[in-house]
Amino acid sequence: MADKITLKVFATPDLMSEAAGEFIVRIAAESIAARGKFTIALSGGNTPGKLFSLLASASFRERIDWKKIFVFWGDERCVPMDSERNNAHMAKTLLLDKIKIPTANIYPIPVNLGPAEAAKKYEETLNFFFGEELPSFDLILLGLGDNGHTASLFPYTSVLIETHHWIREVHVEEQKEWRITMTVPLINQAAHIAFLVSGIEKAKVLQTILNGPYDPDQYPAQLIKPAEGHLFWFADQAAATDLKTCE
Repeated sequence: MADKITLKVFATPDLMSEAAGEFIVRIAAESIAARGKFTIALSGGNTPGKLFSLLASASFRERIDWKKIFVFWGDERCVPMDSERNNAHMAKTLLLDKIKIPTANIYPIPVNLGPAEAAKKYEETLNFFFGEELPSFDLILLGLGDNGHTASLFPYTSVLIETHHWIREVHVEEQKEWRITMTVPLINQAAHIAFLVSGIEKAKVLQTILNGPYDPDQYPAQLIKPAEGHLFWFADQAAATDLKTCE
C-alpha cells in the first residue's frame, strides 16, 4: 500500500493548513470536472479550525464552486447542534456561514435524535444521496487523537469491527458520551482520505501509526487503508518530530 500513501510535513500549522486548502481546491475542481459534484466529509477537533477559516477567506472561497459541493461529517458527538463541542456547529461558524453554499448541500448528523436512531437516519441519508452506488466520498478529512483514534473509532470499541453498516453509534467510555461515526469500510471507500495532524503531543502516536507494529485495536487509525483511493498525511513539524522522513 506504500504507493497509495503520501506524507507531507510543514514547518508550521499555518503552512499545513494552507497546503490542505490548496489540496481541497484541486480535488474539488477535478471531481466537479469529472462528475459535476464534489463530496466531502469534514472532521472535528481543533486542528481543522484553521483550515475552515482559510477556506472561508477571500483568497480561497472564490476558487471553489460551492453550489456543487456537498458536505457531510465523519463523526459527531451526541451533544446539542448549537453546542461548541458539536463538529457541525464549528464548521458552520468558521466556514459554512461565510460562503455561498446551498443549505440543501449540507448534511449534518441528526444528533437531535437518540444515538441509534441518529446513526440509522444518517446511513439512510447516505444511501439516498449515493443511490445505487456504494457510498464513496471524493474526500474524507480525518484527525488523529493522541490515543490513536480517528473519527469516533476509539481503541477497543466494538465499532472497529463493524462490517455491515456505514454509520454506527458508539459509546466512548473514557469521555462518558455517545458519538456517531462513519465506519472503517465507508471511510476506506473514499477516493481521497486526508489526515491533518498538528502539535508535539501527536508526535509519538503519529510515529506509531505510520511506523510501529500493526495493532489496530489499540491504534484504530491504522485501520484506514483506502480500497482504491489515496491516503494523505498532512503534519506540522512538531507532530512529525519522531518521524525519520520529512519534507
